[in-house]
Amino acid sequence: MNSAAPDTQERDKRAARLVEALGTRSIVLVGIMGCGKSSVGRRLAQRLAIPFVDADAEIETAANMTVSEIFAVHGETEFRRGEEKVIARLLRNGPQVLATGGGAYMSDATRAAIARRGVSVWLRADLDTVMTRVRKRPTRPLLQTPDPEATMRELLARREPVYGLADIAVWSRDVPHEMVMEDIIAALEARLCAETRRQKEQTSDGTAS
Repeated sequence: MNSAAPDTQERDKRAARLVEALGTRSIVLVGIMGCGKSSVGRRLAQRLAIPFVDADAEIETAANMTVSEIFAVHGETEFRRGEEKVIARLLRNGPQVLATGGGAYMSDATRAAIARRGVSVWLRADLDTVMTRVRKRPTRPLLQTPDPEATMRELLARREPVYGLADIAVWSRDVPHEMVMEDIIAALEARLCAETRRQKEQTSDGTAS
């Protein structure tokens, strides 16, 4: 007897329940560059059978320029303005897994839009982990400094308190991406189940009164 089939069926049922609980909301991955939002996000979307969207890629398509080119030509302020608009537009298309750029969640407007139309998941990662990853892509605009590691340390110190406002936090560790994906699914299930319980309690309280 093949035990893999029941396991697969159970995984599919879990995924279907989670997507149903999401409704039209998006799973929005936030966190510092190099924390694994795109890599883990693609696997999560595949597992849940919903679209994966990379906000930076959408920004590049809209501008017909790379993120690095936008920073160089227009500056960070203009990039952030366009980023807010693109993410607000993308959030209308849930359910989906949406990976955002490292600075996106710093915007008050973007956080408010995500709160209305999504469930935010902060992929936490320590300095050593992200530096190992970002060194493989030396074109990151914010790391074009004499001391990229010091810059990254400053970014983490400034941004982590804001990332901490996310609905869920999951550690992105030096493990296979599938393990981080499973941690996200478990955290989402716990949050959405608690949400469903609260809604049922509120409904029953209203009926009782």
